[in-house]
Amino acid sequence: MLSSIGVETVEVRLPQQLEDIEGLIIPGGESTTIGKLAVQYELMDPMARFGKSHAIWGTCAGAILLASDIQCEQPLLKLMDISIERNAFGRQVDSFESDISVPALESPQHPFPAVFIRAPVIKTTGKSVEVLARLPADNGSAEIVVAAQQDRLLATSFHPELTQDDRFHRYFLDLVEG
Repeated sequence: MLSSIGVETVEVRLPQQLEDIEGLIIPGGESTTIGKLAVQYELMDPMARFGKSHAIWGTCAGAILLASDIQCEQPLLKLMDISIERNAFGRQVDSFESDISVPALESPQHPFPAVFIRAPVIKTTGKSVEVLARLPADNGSAEIVVAAQQDRLLATSFHPELTQDDRFHRYFLDLVEG
């Protein structure tokens, strides 16, 4: 997706590779495994320092790593004042797509096609966190937070890279440049 909008990308696997980039996307996948590998390759502290002065976007598992609390033991960057519930919608077979309203994007009247795969939800947000998108609850209860921003940090419960819609990627680029 980034290449399609003219952004040069590199994979970050070692701490010194953070020195050559302006923003970081922590992708989806298995957050426990990503955390264990980040510890093994001594990336946790460098990523936490990077996030204090640079933009980081966590999608799905990446959002979990950005959280300050997930109510279980695993390595976290604790950069965003959010708590997350892992796999909040169920197992892989419970994955789904939903059009969501994201007023912060360029055309808020055009919903964003969000893809949720074993997705987490953002349970609580601190005072400095802006909620960017919510998903209506099925049972009529309160809406569920699925995208949030704190300064130059962005967390999404869904996978924008699995759509043809580049608005979230462009939004993140604005955070990188900001």
